[in-house]
Amino acid sequence: MARGAEPLGRIRAPGLALALAIAGFLGASVWAVAAKAAGRPGFLTAADWAALRFTLIQAALSAALSVGLAIPVARALARRRFVGRSALITLLGAPFILPVIVAVLGLIAVFGRSGLLNELLALVHLPKISIYGLAGVVLGHVFLNLPLGIRLILQGWQAIPSERVRLAVELEGSRWRLLEWPMLRSVLPGALFAVFLICLTSFTVALTLGGGPKATTLELAIYQAVRFDFDLGKAAQLALLQLALGAVFAAVAYRGGAALGMGSGLDRQGISLALQGRPSIFTDTLWIGLAAAFLILPLVMVVAKGLGGLNDLPSGIGMAILRSVLVALAAAILSVALALALALRGGAIAMLAGSLPLATSALAVGTGVFLMLHGLINPTRAALPVTAALNALVGLPFVFRGISSAVEEIEANYRRLAASLGLFGWARLRLLILPRLRRPLGFAAGLAAAMSVGDLGVILLFSGGDQETLPLMMYRLMGAYRMDAAAGVALVLVMVSLWLFWLFDRGGRADADA
Repeated sequence: MARGAEPLGRIRAPGLALALAIAGFLGASVWAVAAKAAGRPGFLTAADWAALRFTLIQAALSAALSVGLAIPVARALARRRFVGRSALITLLGAPFILPVIVAVLGLIAVFGRSGLLNELLALVHLPKISIYGLAGVVLGHVFLNLPLGIRLILQGWQAIPSERVRLAVELEGSRWRLLEWPMLRSVLPGALFAVFLICLTSFTVALTLGGGPKATTLELAIYQAVRFDFDLGKAAQLALLQLALGAVFAAVAYRGGAALGMGSGLDRQGISLALQGRPSIFTDTLWIGLAAAFLILPLVMVVAKGLGGLNDLPSGIGMAILRSVLVALAAAILSVALALALALRGGAIAMLAGSLPLATSALAVGTGVFLMLHGLINPTRAALPVTAALNALVGLPFVFRGISSAVEEIEANYRRLAASLGLFGWARLRLLILPRLRRPLGFAAGLAAAMSVGDLGVILLFSGGDQETLPLMMYRLMGAYRMDAAAGVALVLVMVSLWLFWLFDRGGRADADA
């Protein structure tokens, strides 16, 4: 990557400056947290240690269940070909980009006290189940991360060359032992650590489904220390612990990655593995059907209840939409600009800067920003700009990955031709790189905007009463038990999220055939 980007010349300088700026911003936040934590007498209380234990337990259970359940679903999808398979795989990924607060509302509609499942249990005179507490937090995380596990593991199965499959048949060996198990040993650690890190820094799920002190995560404890107790020293201690956890597990995940090692073939990957031993069509169909029902039914309930709640929308819905869209647009533009500059810079420094936010927590970093602003201005006055900036950093690793791979491919394909034509520096960027980056730039911006528009954590930490975004309005309506109005706002939030994603993605695809 670094060698491919070198001919861009002076365009490398902004990338280096931005990499240092990202590291400096995160470092300043960590320093503010550490300084405040060092000045607080005493240490963590029993409740704080309980929050730490719950954070690790729920993240471990969520990762194990998300990835464990993804294995048979991904295997079934790899072995079967049917009409609508591609559309189903795309639809199964919807919860991953769905605003978390909307996903929670959909789960409550299905598994809540008055949800579909409990209504069915009541018909057969069975006791109701509760969605709150550890079970609810894990359920929410599995719903949100099962699609990610399916996609990661499915890519592993599709990467097995068809030649290896045929060779295993000729050798009369077990495909599971020779092909599938070695693939899983390479893919599973990365998938487990990815989901674990996501659940480690999850806030909204624990906030809405935690159900009390026994189901409090570190992120939720940080929020409570700032907003309810206004104990900034305690919040700093907890934020420092959260940052340390993220750094440790991110380092373990980085060192634990392994290449698949399946070799290359003739580009006939993804051959159906269903030829071996007549595996049960019923079993594969059952796994695919259960996964589809689990992931799609809550979305259907959100739409159904949302349509009924549109008549009960709050009076401030228009301004909430405007604030959410402005924050999302600012976050998307900033995230894409940072990712593009880093991708053009290339090299280990750019890779580190682009991946660094994965090792941090948005709420913990937001606590550092809150501490830096406190005493200078009222932090609530900066709620929307801070939310946009932190959302841009949260989306940066995902945006950077897509853009950097596209820049690398362009440089590999056109580097010699561009050099022979004398295209260097900004002329090379304008005439060669940017026209061929429209598709990945549009998709990356749409992803960043969709992720930002549904954020609840940062805005909830900073916001005052007059800065409601759609997720914050929805959360307050749920807290006031105005579930019909909350469902209507949820539907509006989904529509805004999809519109933003479509707007950027369509803009990137329009006339992008150069």
